[in-house]
Amino acid sequence: MDDLIVVGDAIISEHSRTFGPPRVALVSLQALKSFVEKANGVHGVRKARVALDALRVGVDSPPETKLRLLLEEAGLPAFVPNCRVDDVLGKPVWTDLGCPEYRICLEYEGLHHLLPEQQALDAYRDQRVSEAGWRQVKINKIDMTHGRKWVVARVSQGLRKQGWTG
Repeated sequence: MDDLIVVGDAIISEHSRTFGPPRVALVSLQALKSFVEKANGVHGVRKARVALDALRVGVDSPPETKLRLLLEEAGLPAFVPNCRVDDVLGKPVWTDLGCPEYRICLEYEGLHHLLPEQQALDAYRDQRVSEAGWRQVKINKIDMTHGRKWVVARVSQGLRKQGWTG
């Protein structure tokens, strides 16, 4: 099911941010829902209907979807993809996953985050997010290999520091 949701997120992903080109969905979420609703008798349509409820527009990568699903399955508060955080000047900062209720955001740090130019951009983003009063938790491939418990503990700790009592 998770793989189906990863693919679905990639198909419907769209956004327009203050940096980079806009991302256009291969198929809109509404068009996908309409197709799946009418696909009676098609192999796998029952799973597709279940997966539809878990799809989120705006995801940038499969690891972000897998991280979001892992946290949802653990019963943590909802994190939305491509979450806007307004910095102290009111300018948007885009985070991979954010929970506005607790002012916490998650960044999935892939290999491109090791490049010097990206590290400089990340440091600037991190400072702006922090100054806006948000807590940031960075997750990477190594964290994910430590397993679900490890990742949930890291995010839960950040949530608790932001007032979550779950």
